[in-house]
Amino acid sequence: MRSVPAMAAITALLLGPVAPAQAAPAPGEAGDPPSDSWKRRTSLLVMPQRPRQNNVVRILAHCPTAANHALIGSTAFRLKGSARLYREVGLGLSDRGLGRRSVAISYYAPLGHHVVHMTCVKVTIDKRTRVSHRKVISRYALPLQVRRFRIGQFF
Repeated sequence: MRSVPAMAAITALLLGPVAPAQAAPAPGEAGDPPSDSWKRRTSLLVMPQRPRQNNVVRILAHCPTAANHALIGSTAFRLKGSARLYREVGLGLSDRGLGRRSVAISYYAPLGHHVVHMTCVKVTIDKRTRVSHRKVISRYALPLQVRRFRIGQFF
């Protein structure tokens, strides 16, 4: 009886400790510098994607780090009483190229499909003459569908 536990203990000592296999480290953890490809990407998110008339949408934008401003425009953003069918809103960007803003969808916005266009620009201003120069860095477009206003959405 004593030989069976003794044999098991000797076998365990000879084989060494049992450890689970470890996964290979991720590319950023192995000492490699993290990828900087996110700095050159352009993306835009409008929430909700199918707003109703008289709603407020949240715009989240990411531009390349070379840009310091974004122009976002659509026919869905038109104002009440305005003769302009297309409205652009400006969006300041952080050092990482991120920006956010809320924009109202007018009650008078036409129903149906609209396109939201974003242009990332680098704006430089000559302090002496106060003339601004804009250089387009990237562009992005996103579909948006405006639905009919319903009073029941507030109850």
